[in-house]
Amino acid sequence: MNEKILIVDDEPKIVKLARDYLEKNGFRVVSAGDGKTALAMARHEKPALIVLDLMLPGLDGLDVCRALRRESDVPIIMLTARSEESDQLIGLELGADDYITKPFSPRALVARVRAVLRRARGGLLPPRLLRIGNLEINLEGHSLTLAGEEVHLTRTEFKLLEMLAGHPGQTLTREQLLEHLHGVAYAGYDRSIDSHIRNLRDKLEDDPSNPTYIQTIYGIGYKFRDETR
Repeated sequence: MNEKILIVDDEPKIVKLARDYLEKNGFRVVSAGDGKTALAMARHEKPALIVLDLMLPGLDGLDVCRALRRESDVPIIMLTARSEESDQLIGLELGADDYITKPFSPRALVARVRAVLRRARGGLLPPRLLRIGNLEINLEGHSLTLAGEEVHLTRTEFKLLEMLAGHPGQTLTREQLLEHLHGVAYAGYDRSIDSHIRNLRDKLEDDPSNPTYIQTIYGIGYKFRDETR
């Protein structure tokens, strides 16, 4: 499909390695070496996916991710040499779709790019409109309104809401939710689900500390309000 990938990294060797393997696998590649250039290229080039280094001169990767998520749902894979879980979680909370740590296998990067693109493209869902309380969830149009007002969700947040609202009253484990997001239950990602749920509650609930729609089942996972109640 010759999809365009934007690689953002200030290390030329990393850019060349990623470019070589992605191009060999049929992708077109453009690159940027700093955050400001990355934002300009993302707006101009409209890539299918961005591989974004966390540590960049000037505007860092988290700031770039935050700025992109205010205006776009382009899939983002964070690339970082940091191993701290908190940095990875911050990236996921800001709306990154996945992350990969340096040093990385270029084949693994290509596989991650393909997997994230598959999830982003998805399949067309059958027409369905869910109405629960003040929420109206359009599963076909991937849109949400709350008391008649449109609510912007990241792709990850909508996929979580889709999974939960599609199984009202049913307890879903963190592993099941992770598998829905990533196609596999990533070890060590459990806490990222909690972060995304917090973000969803902040957007959906009148009182996120006493949620109406997304309920915590301690030690197991979460369930969505039963439509019949």
